[in-house]
Amino acid sequence: MSDGHDERARGFAAFPAHRADRGRGRSWWSRAWAEAVEDGWPAGATPRKGQAVARSGLLGPLTVGPGHIAAQVYEEVDEPYTVALALPELDNEQWDALWERVADRPAQTAALLAGELPPDLLEAAEDARLGLLPGYGELDADCGCEAPDHPCAHAVALAWQFSWLLDEDPGLLLLVRGRGWGTALEELRSVLFLRALNEDEPADEDTAPSDVPAAEGTPPAEAYALPRVPLPDLPPLPAPVEDTAEPVTGIEADPLERLVADAAARAAGLLAYVLGTADAPPPPLDRWQDTVRIAATHPDPRVPARLRDACGRPDELDRAAEAWRWGGAEGLRVLEETWQPDASAVTRARTSLSTGWEDETLPAPVLGDNHWTLPARCLQLRYGRDARWYPYRDRSGTWWPAGPPTHDPTLALAELMEG
Repeated sequence: MSDGHDERARGFAAFPAHRADRGRGRSWWSRAWAEAVEDGWPAGATPRKGQAVARSGLLGPLTVGPGHIAAQVYEEVDEPYTVALALPELDNEQWDALWERVADRPAQTAALLAGELPPDLLEAAEDARLGLLPGYGELDADCGCEAPDHPCAHAVALAWQFSWLLDEDPGLLLLVRGRGWGTALEELRSVLFLRALNEDEPADEDTAPSDVPAAEGTPPAEAYALPRVPLPDLPPLPAPVEDTAEPVTGIEADPLERLVADAAARAAGLLAYVLGTADAPPPPLDRWQDTVRIAATHPDPRVPARLRDACGRPDELDRAAEAWRWGGAEGLRVLEETWQPDASAVTRARTSLSTGWEDETLPAPVLGDNHWTLPARCLQLRYGRDARWYPYRDRSGTWWPAGPPTHDPTLALAELMEG
């Protein structure tokens, strides 16, 4: 299964125009989606015209996120317009009910944990009295073409193209219903873990075996019937010992604690590489990067001041430490490095902003390398080499990191404007 770990909206390249007789997708989930869409929409939903539009290449890149699917339509007009499908998200209680039913089925559980979406998952959903596929009247369409048909051919085309995406990644169906693939697996594992704990506990506390050993010669059955003996009270805590020794360095911090934390962070990066969730092991830090790391993470407020005097770059350290606090080593790299993203990344960002932003007064950003700037709002987004967007805010003519990075530029911009 392709990467479906991100909870937020994901972008997909536009389908090129082709003459092949392709309507719905080819996989089981694709066909099931198409059939559910046909059953849920009115009979006059122009399926043939929608299939023709889907194959025409008029739809731009697709954006798929919780509760929505969207794309731009490029017809012979001055500006492209948006077509979108909305599907209600399942709430937390519904997801919990689904994973409880899945946990009752070992074969389905094993398939999900192996990265597959088994067709039998629909049975578990029915047992939980919820639907993964769109039911009658659930899939709502909205399009800027102003055609009298509802849904219009562009909306039908978007539904077909989503079925094509399901050929490659059926986990997108969970994303549209409100759960990314990684979160879904975490919730399922939590249910399995709790069940395993409950199986290890005695079924009846009143008849559970006593932890107190029976007297010598007592038959086992009688030993189990003995009443529980309460544990003795805990001894009092020892009085705290006041440490009057002054720290040798004058910095009141535990160096061992900091070394353990740094080693744990390094081990986490190496483990991510070993498990295949990172493309490369974390590189060693140079002197400047390590200085920034210490300034950003050390609990003693006097440490940054001392480092500022000794690092040789006092005017840069505070801003660099702020970048590290929000994004770690990659956040510092985004602060200091300018580069040119490829065209596909720029296209996905444009599509995400145009389809996901509801404020029509938002001015067009000024593009410069990997920087997207809104000068009138004193805001900026920087695109990192890790495919995440880092928010920045202008402080007296200098761009400062202003929040955690995210894969969705619309979300990053929205949080900036709310801050």
